[in-house]
Amino acid sequence: MNLNSKLPLSPHLQIYKLPLTAVLSVIHRATGVILALGAVLLVWILTVAANDVEAYGRLHLHLASWYGQLFLLGLTFSLYLHFCNGIRHLFWDIGMGFELETVDKTAKLAIVVSIGLTIATWLVAANLE
Repeated sequence: MNLNSKLPLSPHLQIYKLPLTAVLSVIHRATGVILALGAVLLVWILTVAANDVEAYGRLHLHLASWYGQLFLLGLTFSLYLHFCNGIRHLFWDIGMGFELETVDKTAKLAIVVSIGLTIATWLVAANLE
């Protein structure tokens, strides 16, 4: 073994591409954290709305701004992706869907359905205004 070699000793992210299921597993954990932050935000909104009209107005200005809307869009997508991926896990818990082709198809389906549900939710919300 040549210790002076510039080649990596094992494949890393420049060479090895993680399978979609592995990427979705990491994203599932990240969406869980985002949803926890969203729950804190919801408690904050409800507390401010119940106690201080002026503070609620200031908070609403942030949520209605472009960065607030972008955060809420991400929160909505996180909710749906976490939900759809959780359904995949429920099927895995009963021993179904472990074939590589099925795993890949359901990962893609979870992403597509999450995007569709996010768009549908925001369209409905836009029509309610």
